[in-house]
Amino acid sequence: MTITGPCNAPDVVDVVALGESMVTFLPTRPGRLADVPSFERGIGGAESNVVCGLAAAGHAVRWVSRVGADGFGDHLVEAIGGYGVDVSAVGRDPARPTGVYFRTAGDRATDAHEVAYYRAGSAASAMSAANTDLGAVRSGRMLHLSGITAALSDTCLGLLRELVTPRTGGGPLVSFDVNFRPGLWRDADGPGVLLELARACDVVFVGADEAEHAWGVTGGPEAIRALLPEPRVLVVKEGGRGASVFASAATPAAFVPALDVDVVAATGAGDAFAAGFLSATLRDLPLPARLRHGHLWAAATLTAPGDLAAPPSRDTADRLVALDAAAWEKLRLGPGWTQATERADEEVRTP
Repeated sequence: MTITGPCNAPDVVDVVALGESMVTFLPTRPGRLADVPSFERGIGGAESNVVCGLAAAGHAVRWVSRVGADGFGDHLVEAIGGYGVDVSAVGRDPARPTGVYFRTAGDRATDAHEVAYYRAGSAASAMSAANTDLGAVRSGRMLHLSGITAALSDTCLGLLRELVTPRTGGGPLVSFDVNFRPGLWRDADGPGVLLELARACDVVFVGADEAEHAWGVTGGPEAIRALLPEPRVLVVKEGGRGASVFASAATPAAFVPALDVDVVAATGAGDAFAAGFLSATLRDLPLPARLRHGHLWAAATLTAPGDLAAPPSRDTADRLVALDAAAWEKLRLGPGWTQATERADEEVRTP
């Protein structure tokens, strides 16, 4: 699949991402939120995670959102911009605060993990088609969205519906990560809304577990594809097993096993996978190679403590992606693997 987009626009970028980012408070020691005495400040947001990773890999990217006219909003704009992301289209709302959240140090998959969100009434939840620079949103070769934004408010959902509606004259390739978060939807029909949006997008990422949770699909990747035949590219993630990608009815799905990784923290790995896959898509690489890049970028985040980790260099990633199947399955990656492999590559280039 070759990407086309508004390549004659003066401010065109590779990828634009739209969505809420929040200031994240990470505990300085393990324990219940009630017992943790202090926290370190970071940033968190599915869509901004994707473009920060892409910027670190050398892609031209833009983040569009709204933040409060407060110190936390200043921090988000400065921190995300510090990765090389264009933040010129981020709006400031003097009447609403920037969202924040606190989480414990444990894995999100465990019952002991706690997250406390303070995002109700945030500046980003007031995003709408009327107060968002739609020209900036559509100025990329690719537009990345997620289901989290749709859950924030009726106006956010209306904005996403506007952005996924086909326009005369074309537009960017639309990428959509389902990101089903049941707690955000409350009494709303989250599964139905997410299915509607996914069917209108070009590239869709969904976990097999969330497809079962949201839509009751239990037959594996093929059953999910049967439910979602519309996207040009569908990526189904199966956790530690691997991921499948579907591109057309005439082509069988490609499956690439996940890597053996010494996990430090799982937070942000799905966003890193999406960023790696989209980076390879921008380069028009074959579908299996796109999955391998996704796995490698996810491995970089899985072996680091925060939501964001620098992806492997292009040379390193391309070398590992080119391994044969047996060598790929023998890879084992631990903390610091990106730096170690890059040092090894440099030694080979300059003996």
